[in-house]
Amino acid sequence: MTKHVNLRLPDDLHELAVAAAATDDRSLNSWLISVVRRAVEAGGTPNRPDGDSATSAPLRGKPASPPA
Repeated sequence: MTKHVNLRLPDDLHELAVAAAATDDRSLNSWLISVVRRAVEAGGTPNRPDGDSATSAPLRGKPASPPA
């Protein structure tokens, strides 16, 4: 069984993902599945300090805000 997810990506990120998928000779969908699978099988929460899912990760290109 599969589930459908509507994922909105900024134009620049979409272009990078499409290029990465093409380099890997995959469709964008197949490439995204492999990226998500690797992230969840690796354990922890990717792109978060110490894998803490309660701590928000800073956005790329913007300084991190101090905790409230």
